[in-house]
Amino acid sequence: MNRIDQKFIQLKKQHQKAFIAFITAGYPDLPTTLKLVMELEKNGVDIIELGVPFSDPLADGPMIQEASGYSLKQGTNLLKILNLVKQLRKHSSLPVCLMTYYNPVFCFGEKNFVDHAIAVGVDGVIIPDLPYEEAREFSRYADKKGLANICFISPTSSAARMKSIIKIARGFIYYVSLTGVTGSRKRLSLDLKTKLSAIRKLTTKAVCVGFGISDARQVKAVGKISDGVIVGSAIVAKIKENIGQRNLVKTVGSFVKRLNV
Repeated sequence: MNRIDQKFIQLKKQHQKAFIAFITAGYPDLPTTLKLVMELEKNGVDIIELGVPFSDPLADGPMIQEASGYSLKQGTNLLKILNLVKQLRKHSSLPVCLMTYYNPVFCFGEKNFVDHAIAVGVDGVIIPDLPYEEAREFSRYADKKGLANICFISPTSSAARMKSIIKIARGFIYYVSLTGVTGSRKRLSLDLKTKLSAIRKLTTKAVCVGFGISDARQVKAVGKISDGVIVGSAIVAKIKENIGQRNLVKTVGSFVKRLNV
């Protein structure tokens, strides 16, 4: 049982929902990313998603695309991010997931990536462009080593497809709340509750909702009907607003604390 599973057990006992924060690793730089993760933990984040910057982030909207490009220009790569997690583990036991596209994993080598990730203290991985049909071998090896392969279910997923995805999913189910890319939205999907109910009929695994959630009102609403809420673009936008400011880390931490009321 890794830190993600332990966290959901703990939260369930406390009748609480998971608050999961996404930030792009290396935005604006890796030392600041390390400080941000520790500050977010102080301000109520239960699980952190570290985005691995990639040149063609097809699932991401303009804000995270911009952050990825900025980070790549700083020389951020997968190995440096793994080393960052290793440094984090000297200070924190916060569950860490890497959100990456498949290309960096492929270039690193699937087994090599899993082995390195486990060795430095990564708990889970999210790969949006690796469909479950092509993820079986990766999932088996990750499962064997204790790395949670967190899988997506979308509004267009059929019941049969959901069943297949649920079988290989570990850590939690990542429900994409809308069709499209990441980014802040003014309102939640009208059929969100219905879609989550359909998933719950098929599994007892934790189901967390992401994409489009950007303010405290939405976080509270989604928390009522799911096991966890994922916020990304709104946090990355707050980082952008404060690049170059001495109090960037504290400001972002305070923003996240207000989101998770």
